[in-house]
Amino acid sequence: MASLLGIDIGTSGTKVMLLDEKTGVAGIESETYQVSIPRLGYAEQNPDVWWEAVLCCLSRLREKYGKCYSEVAGIGFSGQMHGLVMVDADGRPIRPAILWLDQRSTKECNDLNERIPEDLITGSLRNRIFTGFALPSLLWVKKHEPEHFAAIHKVMQPKDYIRYKITGMFGAEVTDASASLMFDIVKRDWSYELQRMCGFPPSVFPECHESGEIQGRVSRECACLTGLGESVPVIYGMGDQQAQSIGNGVFSEGTFICNIGTGGQVSAFCGQPSFDPALRTQTFCHGIEGAWTLYGAVLNAGMSLKWLKDNILREQSFEKLSEMAGEIPSGSEGLIFLPYLTGERTPHMDTAARGMFFGLHLSHTAKHMARAVMEGVTFALRDSMEILEQAGNPCSRMISSGGGAASPVWLQIQADVFNREIQVCRVSEQACLGACMLAGVSAGIFKSLEEAGRRFVTMEERTYKPDKERAAVYESAFGKYRELYRRTKALL
Repeated sequence: MASLLGIDIGTSGTKVMLLDEKTGVAGIESETYQVSIPRLGYAEQNPDVWWEAVLCCLSRLREKYGKCYSEVAGIGFSGQMHGLVMVDADGRPIRPAILWLDQRSTKECNDLNERIPEDLITGSLRNRIFTGFALPSLLWVKKHEPEHFAAIHKVMQPKDYIRYKITGMFGAEVTDASASLMFDIVKRDWSYELQRMCGFPPSVFPECHESGEIQGRVSRECACLTGLGESVPVIYGMGDQQAQSIGNGVFSEGTFICNIGTGGQVSAFCGQPSFDPALRTQTFCHGIEGAWTLYGAVLNAGMSLKWLKDNILREQSFEKLSEMAGEIPSGSEGLIFLPYLTGERTPHMDTAARGMFFGLHLSHTAKHMARAVMEGVTFALRDSMEILEQAGNPCSRMISSGGGAASPVWLQIQADVFNREIQVCRVSEQACLGACMLAGVSAGIFKSLEEAGRRFVTMEERTYKPDKERAAVYESAFGKYRELYRRTKALL
């Protein structure tokens, strides 16, 4: 008997799954934390907060599932993407990590977009330079915190730091490296030309590997802290979007995944490094060797509902908000929400974009606001879906993932707005499951990801089908939604 650990380092919290090779999920533990906003437009986290969260989760799994925990034979990773972690020669964080939500590097992005040759963008990077990505964040540190820049020994992404804490080894892998914007996604290696252009020492970038390769074993120090065996193999792991793709059993083209977490994404599996010519989406390497993922990103998906809950309505739970939204008809009786609370990526790539409620009336209530937020986020995700299809990726099947998939009301909104049938995976933490599955293949427990998928990836019996009348209401509202950004942009 063998088991696997899948560790997901999220923006709002860490989750760890213990997967039994025979019986499936033995247990899942989670630990939440906050995003630090020291100044308007900044978003940071202390990397050691992630590590403490991992240790807490592992401790609880060990206590609850001792036998299964003692049989761990492989460890995989998933994590929030784009963030910048910088460590010194002793592996200590030099400063808090700069996250994907961060907007401080607007000037650096503008400078880069003017300096980088078009053929480098379209031929190698295949992504637009945007705030929150590691490249402009590192340039910001170089300019504004030279003492921190000079102290850098290695640059890495969030889940890479946790892997370092487990193995004691520095390393990078293709999915997160490509999401740094310092990577040639076609050659699947660092863009050394871009690094030289920016004045970055090549030595600070760890050697890059495929996600499923085994980096090393659990270190003696980590074994003492966690009770894991020193012989346990540890793979490089992958970004959360690629992990969710695997955890939803998507190994070929045609299936889209709509993920509503802190941010939101609609992603497609690609056999080629295809991209949107207007650079409104992102194309990154997949955790599966020889594949890529193309997706549109919404900065404030679940974050929009959290903002409404914490800052405006002061409701106790997301479940309560979902219940409130379910009492309001489709279209929120004319109320439309733009979820651009911290700018937006797809389709606008505009850090200055801002959110709004449009069409407020005396008859509108908190319930209308809750539903309008859910609908507005889904409209934003529909923008992504349509661009992916325009880029030559037809959607024949849609799977909903993330926290938004826990709300039947939001799932039905997705079905009606996308005008697609929506399926949901039985295992709620698909990123953790994907990390476990890839680790299991690398450790020789599963022959292939397809075999692991047949064992562990099953869909809920209930599907969410679009209703013609509701879809027509949303078609009209979606047209107004799109016009709101265009007509108000000049006012910001």
